[in-house]
Amino acid sequence: MTFLKLLAMIRHNIDDIFTNQQYENVNFSVDVSKPGFGDITCNAAFLLAKHLKQSPYDIAKTIASLYTINPNSEIKSIVAHPTGNINFEINYEFFNNDIISDALQDSYGEIDIGKNQKIIVEHTSVNPNKALHIGHIRNVVLGDIVARILKKVNFDVKVLNYVDDSGLQVADIIVGFKFAGMSDVPPNNKKFDHYCGDDVYVKTTEKYETDKSLEAKRHQVLQEIENKDSEISQYAKDITRKVLDEQLKTVWELGVFYDCINFESQIVHSKLWEVIFEKLKSDNMIRLESSGDNAGCWVIPTNGKDDKILVRSNGVATYIAKDIPYAAWKLGLIDDPFDYKIHSVQSNNQTLYETTLDDDSQDNNPKLDCTGERTITVIDNRQKRLQNIVTDLMSKFKNKDAYMHLGYESVTLSSDTVKGLGLDIDGKSTQMSGRKGLYINADLVIENLKGKIFQESQKRNNDLMDEQLKNIAKDVAVGTIRYEMIKPDLDKIITFDLNNSLKLEGDTCSYIQYSYARASRILEKSGIEPNFDIDFANLKDPHEIDLLKKIAMFDVYVNDAANNLSPKTIAKYCYLLSSAFSSFYEHVQVNSAETSDLKNSRLCLIYVYRKTLKNALELLGITAPVRM
Repeated sequence: MTFLKLLAMIRHNIDDIFTNQQYENVNFSVDVSKPGFGDITCNAAFLLAKHLKQSPYDIAKTIASLYTINPNSEIKSIVAHPTGNINFEINYEFFNNDIISDALQDSYGEIDIGKNQKIIVEHTSVNPNKALHIGHIRNVVLGDIVARILKKVNFDVKVLNYVDDSGLQVADIIVGFKFAGMSDVPPNNKKFDHYCGDDVYVKTTEKYETDKSLEAKRHQVLQEIENKDSEISQYAKDITRKVLDEQLKTVWELGVFYDCINFESQIVHSKLWEVIFEKLKSDNMIRLESSGDNAGCWVIPTNGKDDKILVRSNGVATYIAKDIPYAAWKLGLIDDPFDYKIHSVQSNNQTLYETTLDDDSQDNNPKLDCTGERTITVIDNRQKRLQNIVTDLMSKFKNKDAYMHLGYESVTLSSDTVKGLGLDIDGKSTQMSGRKGLYINADLVIENLKGKIFQESQKRNNDLMDEQLKNIAKDVAVGTIRYEMIKPDLDKIITFDLNNSLKLEGDTCSYIQYSYARASRILEKSGIEPNFDIDFANLKDPHEIDLLKKIAMFDVYVNDAANNLSPKTIAKYCYLLSSAFSSFYEHVQVNSAETSDLKNSRLCLIYVYRKTLKNALELLGITAPVRM
């Protein structure tokens, strides 16, 4: 029995007491205790005090006396604390066997929250005019981990990447290639997305200041992109696909994969906007202003305060007019106008599809269903206001939980990290700006991390070949980046520091991965295969119990992470679990244990610790290396 099941059992038993005693129905909680308050605590007595007009302590004593402990139960004792808490102590001599047996299962930590409900997670959505920078990676990693967690709790998840291939930033690089004299072949075999972002985009933006005729070309390009049969539209399609393919190489390096790519240009060409526009009008969700500053505009009413313009008086739709039909399409509110074709086979051998309006989709391709009962859109908090409008509209079409914006704050680089990457910013941390050319592309950070880790691993493992060291370097580098992106709260700005993130102590990915490698070495040095067909009642040391308790709490953290869409929760669990193992390692002898039976029991404990940590790290998309 896991901790989550134990909490549910206690809640059920207390509910029975409430029924039998005819207590007022209150929403009490049963949670893991703080140190000094048993293993599990319940606050029911506090909530009943007002209704029963008794002290919480007296009520807690009554409930504790009425709670039946069965023989061989997972519960050892129940104590009414003077504060009013009802505290439960676990019978670990019995519970140990349950924990280790459950943790051996490959399905450990799985919970059926989703009931196989279809849900869409859309993330990344980087304009195809540049390489991904380290700020984009927070979005990529956040979206990927949310999808992993939702799959763990039995949602049917589809992951989408929306590519804005018809906006201003794409127009800028097309202007650069077509009208500002820039070659569309990068020099010195430079990666194409790096070239477009570092050179073409920045230099074209600068040229707008000196050559005013380019502004007219920019508007011309924007208009022609929307005509799918124009020469400019076809050229833009070729260029953006080349940039996208390079961006995909970066995300695949990070272990991130998608089900389908959707293109903004196709949303425009599909006439989905016209369909949803008529629906908005017929359902009276928008209105045509007849007077004032917005006369002639279609607006989304917002209680009379700062109404959002949807279509200007000249008939031109605003930016949000592209988001609304896409959101409605993801929720299945309008018919799907797309066919689907294979874009590529990703590095994990998963087929990646893309939407198409052309007649070139393969006959044997399935008609994908990229809609869900719910959709989660990962976009940074600068888009919060627009996303709130989309959320509100979709709630009127479907329900209040149908569309969710998962927002986050930006990423900066520490001054030491920027200097280490060869830039000078006067000793300050810096935010990214693609237009100014002030950003560190993710490929550079990944490669620098891999190089640094390779050198450290080489010092520690002189018996390993270079290929093995490269694999370790990649696993640790990718793990470090992913962990640093989701460890803080989403509303906190991240200042990424290359050196601090690689420390082998404290709350870092390296510390967690190293604890896994250390556990692997203990098992390797033991010289025996752990035998699990035993009674684990001999695991009584406080450090053993603490480690067992942390292992048992895996599904508690999975449940919390899924319900709150919080990758940080799993990161915290990995750290707490690894810390419990480190304390166990420091205080408990394993291979030199007093008896062979105790040695075997402790090896079994290490085995399930390692398996549980690996399962938890997989939710974060982090590999658990056996050597570091």
